[in-house]
Amino acid sequence: MDKEIVTDYGNLYYAYRKAKSGKKFNSSTARFSNVALDGINILKEQLENQTYTVAPYNRFEIYEPKQRVIESCSFKDKVVQHILCDNILHPKLKNVFIKYNSAGQIGKGTLYALDGLREHMESFYQRHGVDGWILKCDIRHFFYEIDHETLKDIVDYFFPEPYTTWLNHTLIDSSKNPGLPLGNQAGQVYALLMVHAVDCMATGELGITEYGRYMDDFYLIHQDKEYLKWCLECIREMLKTLGLELNGKTQIIPFRKGMRYLGFHHYMTADGKYIRKLTGENKRKNKKKFRKLVKDVKAGKLTEEKFYEKYNSWKNHALHGNCIKLVHSMDLHIEKLMKEVME
Repeated sequence: MDKEIVTDYGNLYYAYRKAKSGKKFNSSTARFSNVALDGINILKEQLENQTYTVAPYNRFEIYEPKQRVIESCSFKDKVVQHILCDNILHPKLKNVFIKYNSAGQIGKGTLYALDGLREHMESFYQRHGVDGWILKCDIRHFFYEIDHETLKDIVDYFFPEPYTTWLNHTLIDSSKNPGLPLGNQAGQVYALLMVHAVDCMATGELGITEYGRYMDDFYLIHQDKEYLKWCLECIREMLKTLGLELNGKTQIIPFRKGMRYLGFHHYMTADGKYIRKLTGENKRKNKKKFRKLVKDVKAGKLTEEKFYEKYNSWKNHALHGNCIKLVHSMDLHIEKLMKEVME
């Protein structure tokens, strides 16, 4: 059945349209688009005959929010990943993943994860006030340390159909082992599934009601610090079986001090008000970033329109927190910098 879905011409054409929308028109996209109908037919034949292979990745570095190596796949491979993820992986895993496993899924994302943490902190406060603890965990070099054989065993459990197994293995083994390419649609789904067992253990066996994860970043909230220490050891053991480990940022924090999560500092006041503010590091990085972008506008490397697209995107993100004063201050700062450009 999965094979019929993946090799259906209509599904392939729809996946082609989705892959094309919103993408930069690079050489890979252009080559496929120039012969789109023929390209889809060739891809359909390769998928039917199971002769499809993944093209070499385009490697480049990004520096925000931190330095990372991105491996971007070719346009043809984006089409395949769209049809696999949208028609097979996501529909099945929607009912497998826990509610607040928040990354890389339709209808979820950073705002969903932030609101999940708010729900958890408010729920915990209603029962215990500010007397409690947060175990904040971060997996070391997550994407770079994923072992292909371990991952394939996990993926095969959820997708045992032979054709889907072949396609999943083809995508997983298209990059160096260990590791998955950052920035690929299927890779995001596989990474979520890799530590699904930790989610199940935390919310099931360990009985943690306030638990959430955004890819390699997750938290457990509980009133007993000693119990969280035990939970930490259980998590370490579970990750060890997966060939993964926690990094040095993992810690147990007093609930009253709040926690950093997805670029914001979150805490509850003594009278029960939830507060979400951008971290100092986030503010410093973005001030520096926008000063550089203003220089790019001045040098003609960036249009004013593109600059404000980027700035307004940051503003919208910041306004999901209690950051009205900060945004007003940044507006004045940007206005001053842009005036200097015009002079």
